[in-house]
Amino acid sequence: MVRTLILALAWYASNAPAQEAGAWEQTRSISAPEAHQAAAAHGKHVYAIASRAVAKYDRRTGKRVAISSGKAKHLNSGLFWNSRLYCAHSNYPTKPERSQIMVLDPDTMRLSVFKDFGDSGGSLVWAIRRDGFWWCNFAHYGEDNQRTFFVKYDQDWNELARWTYPKPVINELGRFSLSGGIWRGKDLLVTGHDDPVVFRLRLPENGNVLQFIDQQPAPFSGQGIANDPLTGGLIGIHRANRQIVFAEQQKPPQE
Repeated sequence: MVRTLILALAWYASNAPAQEAGAWEQTRSISAPEAHQAAAAHGKHVYAIASRAVAKYDRRTGKRVAISSGKAKHLNSGLFWNSRLYCAHSNYPTKPERSQIMVLDPDTMRLSVFKDFGDSGGSLVWAIRRDGFWWCNFAHYGEDNQRTFFVKYDQDWNELARWTYPKPVINELGRFSLSGGIWRGKDLLVTGHDDPVVFRLRLPENGNVLQFIDQQPAPFSGQGIANDPLTGGLIGIHRANRQIVFAEQQKPPQE
């Protein structure tokens, strides 16, 4: 009886419908000329990611304290893992596409290559971690943007699974593609190129198309986002205003 109840509760936890989520609202911003591709946060510093460099800012004062060295052409979203910043990087718009993960040492601010994918059939726009795996998104643009795909890799970079995106997401992108993605629990939050929206997705139980849950208003102008470990919210950018933007999620309205 007890075992049956435990199994039933476990099944419900893994199959329960996703709860409605509220909008993301801006709580603060920091002026940053490098806020062109993405932002990331770690402790008392936040980082503005431009195509060719990463700038380090003091979270409290908003002042820039350092800028990266090392060659880069088209950096994208960044993830802090083991006290290092891992940035997606590609040769976009050059063909054939070549993608890498670049790693930034925040002490020396030196960028170097962590993983070289070569030509993986798309331009890498984010690389994130969950459950000991790497999850990477390779973008396509223009009429082919529906070919954008999301890959799960093991620690040895063997591809374990691959998914594409549902029409409710692709239809909102125009000729652009997805730019940012993060895990928050079972939810994969992704952002487009310029719209102030976060799409919430989940891995499907069957098939190779990600499951669309909903979309949430956000203060970011698309582009790369990251979790902020200090506030529990998100950090992203407003490209036109050249700002790092902090956001927290509001409770959904009561019926």
